[in-house]
Amino acid sequence: MKRMLWIILMMSIGATFTSPLFPLYQERYHLSSLQITILFAVYALFLLPSLLVSGSRGSGWGLKRVLRISIWISILATLVFMGSQQAWLVYAARILEGIAYGTFTGTAVAFLLKQTPGDKIPLAITLSGITVSVGFGLGPALTGLVIQYLHLMPLRVPFWLLTALLVTAWMALETLKDADFLAQKGKPKAAPAPISLGVPSEISPHFWSFSALPIFTLFTLNGIILSLIPSFVKSVLHSSNLSVSGLLILLLLGGGALLQLLPLASEPVTRLRLGIALLSIGAWLVVFSGSTGSIVLLWIGVLVQALGSGWTFQISLRLAGELPHAEARSKVITTFYLAGYAGFIVPVVGTGVLTYFFDLHVSLVVLNILASLLVLYVLGYSVRFRRYYAARKQEEIRLAHSKAKLAAAGADQGAMTS
Repeated sequence: MKRMLWIILMMSIGATFTSPLFPLYQERYHLSSLQITILFAVYALFLLPSLLVSGSRGSGWGLKRVLRISIWISILATLVFMGSQQAWLVYAARILEGIAYGTFTGTAVAFLLKQTPGDKIPLAITLSGITVSVGFGLGPALTGLVIQYLHLMPLRVPFWLLTALLVTAWMALETLKDADFLAQKGKPKAAPAPISLGVPSEISPHFWSFSALPIFTLFTLNGIILSLIPSFVKSVLHSSNLSVSGLLILLLLGGGALLQLLPLASEPVTRLRLGIALLSIGAWLVVFSGSTGSIVLLWIGVLVQALGSGWTFQISLRLAGELPHAEARSKVITTFYLAGYAGFIVPVVGTGVLTYFFDLHVSLVVLNILASLLVLYVLGYSVRFRRYYAARKQEEIRLAHSKAKLAAAGADQGAMTS
């Protein structure tokens, strides 16, 4: 499990590694706001179908094989970034990044669960979520520190570091075995699984409203930070320190992962309610920091949003793994991530459109209002979900007691017979 978590960490670092470089690309290639918007959008647009296809077909192709290819594509994207001399190469690298991480995400959790004993699966799901968040935060933080303080080829040197990290992920992967795929060798191949979202009907409304929608909202609000903070810090807060945006993203994503360890509000429904509410409050504080020009308020807003992000991600991912039966778990978790990454498209495309009519600050206000409406819906639906979740837990307890009684009766009968 440790080696697979290392692989997830390295690939997650690569997924957000280029964020602080976008102002530099904009300046070097004279890209407009729309072109920068498209540069962000192509990542998500190619990630989503890659995630859907690999999530549905990954087991048939061999999970390890798919992961290996995704790492290779990620390394190729890094090399294209490193050698780019024209804007179209940066777009090509972003497309490769999207394909790589979409393919990886669709199979990584499934492969992690294959490497994990049954009694540790809940722990593995929790640790994978924390690892993804930490990686997302470390990526831009590392890049920001390198370009701010190393002063050496800022559009080249960071990718030397990323290439080395991805190579360690590849090496770690080669030490793992895909036992299920090896066992299938020599057997007749089954028909390929249909490409589908794979959410069982009995959990569908609860999953979409209280697991998928929260992660969609989280990625939407965090996507605003990831895509706009570099420009926001420079143009609104007038800070020229290139490491600030990377450290803010580290606080948001890495801090959110660590804040998941806080024992407060341990009951899942309450924790998700507080998480998504804090997520919205933090986002509004970030917006207000732009209107006041306060860097302190920006840091506070990101910290509050980090706490909300950590709890929202933790519980929504837990529910995605807990609600379905074991045979449907991998597809449901893939669907969960698909919903999340769909949220990345909203701030990117939405801001690009809105900035044609309003300035950056007003655009953020409009996006936050729309996200707040989603938060209100989730909070309202939580009343219904709490009743469903409590009844489900009671049924699980009743079944466990019944099994215990049957086992005890069998043991007593065996003792009398002997």
